[in-house]
Amino acid sequence: MSEERFGEFVLVRRHEQGHVAELVLDRPKAMNAVSTEMARSVARACAELGRDPEVRVVVLTSSHERAFCVGADLKERNSFSDADLVRQRPVARGAYTGVLELPVPTVAAVHGFALGGGFELALSCDVIVADRTAVLGLPEVSVGVIPGGGGTQLLPRRVGAARAAELIFTARRVEAAEARELGLVDELVEAGRDREEALAMAARIAANSPVGLRAAKRALRLGQGLDLPAGLEVEDAAWRSVAFSGDRAEGVAAFNEKRKPNWPGR
Repeated sequence: MSEERFGEFVLVRRHEQGHVAELVLDRPKAMNAVSTEMARSVARACAELGRDPEVRVVVLTSSHERAFCVGADLKERNSFSDADLVRQRPVARGAYTGVLELPVPTVAAVHGFALGGGFELALSCDVIVADRTAVLGLPEVSVGVIPGGGGTQLLPRRVGAARAAELIFTARRVEAAEARELGLVDELVEAGRDREEALAMAARIAANSPVGLRAAKRALRLGQGLDLPAGLEVEDAAWRSVAFSGDRAEGVAAFNEKRKPNWPGR
């Protein structure tokens, strides 16, 4: 396993087996509150991971024992002028879009507090694995703003418009069992096992065709919100992008030869 730092607060681990990269939120003294510097580092790390053809899955984790991420750094923002806030906005937004726009499947491993922007980072992933200590929520209206990392758009896509409205308007915190029941998270595991289980899921995903994974993610994301005929056209375009690939040829050959495929990745 190799490690690379992106600034002071973000660590990327590349797991040698299975083409899995782990993006670690590593600002433990502030429970991973997203400062300007940290947001910039998340965006930069995501850009590099997205360009790396060896990476098939990204797992978003936290180094803090009691929190995934508590959201924006409000202590930093308390010192901002209006002009400072305007200047910071594209930097902050870049962290969330960096995760959201990763071209490979992404899995969030959540424990403890995942609030505001922290929950939005998890929502930007394709799958959320949470342990039983997780507490999630979008409390922004309680401090005079609204979710700004995609929460008003991503949460309704998970739980429906009415449920998302209730959660955003009340700003309430949701504990792990209810979060699983409502669909805020996809897998609920025992305390302390979120990272382990997320990495295990990532390894299963990464065993599949890298060309197929990217195309499947593209079809899933681009097809959201479209009517069925338009969605099927998105799927057809994604299918055509893989149908004549080396991965498709290798996958069919490996199936018929009863062996594991050796994906060329193109």
